Amino acid sequence: MGLVTSHWASIVAGAWGRWGLAGEAVFESMSLLIRKAQRTGNDGVERSDEREIKLGFHLGAFYTRSVCACFFSLPQMLAPACSVGPRAPTMIWIVALSVIFAAHADPDYCYNEPDCDPYAWGDLFPSCHPLLEEPHSPINLDHQVARDASLGSLHLEGFDVTQTGYWTLVNDGHSVALRFGSGMSVSGGGLSDVYHTVQLHFHWGGVASNGSEHTVERRRYPMEMHIVNMKAVHPNLTAALDDPTGLAVLGFFIDVVYADHVQFGHISQKLSSVAYKGQTAKVKPFPLMSLLPKHNMSQYYRYYGSLTTPPCSRAVVWTLYEVPIYISWSQLAQFTSQIFSTEEDAQQVTPLQNNFRHVHPTFSRVVAASRDARLLAGSSGARPGSAAAPHVLLLQVALLGSVVSGL
Repeated sequence: MGLVTSHWASIVAGAWGRWGLAGEAVFESMSLLIRKAQRTGNDGVERSDEREIKLGFHLGAFYTRSVCACFFSLPQMLAPACSVGPRAPTMIWIVALSVIFAAHADPDYCYNEPDCDPYAWGDLFPSCHPLLEEPHSPINLDHQVARDASLGSLHLEGFDVTQTGYWTLVNDGHSVALRFGSGMSVSGGGLSDVYHTVQLHFHWGGVASNGSEHTVERRRYPMEMHIVNMKAVHPNLTAALDDPTGLAVLGFFIDVVYADHVQFGHISQKLSSVAYKGQTAKVKPFPLMSLLPKHNMSQYYRYYGSLTTPPCSRAVVWTLYEVPIYISWSQLAQFTSQIFSTEEDAQQVTPLQNNFRHVHPTFSRVVAASRDARLLAGSSGARPGSAAAPHVLLLQVALLGSVVSGL
């Protein structure tokens, strides 16, 4: 009898322990849905949906009832199992709880599924949790920037020549990336070190929606291109991610016009070869500068942030260029409708769309405008709006005088 009592005590103790874990999953699911209720629309404006908040509580209640039903039915579940041996109840719990935690078992990330989209990344990758005052990316660019006259043009070594060998275009299921060999580097423009150019990749929206990661005055561009550069002193990416300035990413907004971007065709014409996850294609090198707005490379914004994909390491010096790259509608459509996040032989083929992370607060971070930036920059050494314009000061003096004379 003592052995039976001890055995049941261990079962109940284990049950309560597992109920604690299940409860944690319940409330995490609720908070996830509530976080998802604050979304970014196609125009980049954050908005809240009351129906999704209510849905979060309803689903949370459903999970709670389900777990409670499972818990209080334990005597019936375990009664026949106790005669089999002490391992049977444990196996029953494992099977029951596997249903609850199945959604948390996948270490990969996605953009459009509730269990692994950007609002759930923090559950899979702890560094992706947008904790208070943590410098996450992307952000919204607005007029709250500070002019830094010391920020001139960056030195882009090897960007204006044709490199040897071949580059590799790859669909990794999250984006399309062009991986480079050696021969290109970035320095100057406020960067304290030399950075080797590693790859570039893209973020885009859907067939009828924009998909840049960063926003300007809460508006999204159709696409965004990132050129990733790693600090030369680091032997590998792992070491670079442990350095707050280990990576320097050059970000370019992409807008659409009617004419093709001829040099962009080096990439877009190869997209059909990397339509599915895991596919690669060789690309003959071309001068990378031919992709960029080369006459406006001194106009940019600088801030310190993170990777916009897991593991979301806070190790990036961001340089966001003011003047976009212009491609045609047909070149944009090759990304939004002809690239897939699944492998070619998958039972259900899924288009790769809206592969961008939501914007994060800047908190106390300063976003600096380069010497030649025009779109958002204020006067040198001060944030726009921090000092009143002369005609505003005159008006204030006049009003003050009239008030004093009336006393």
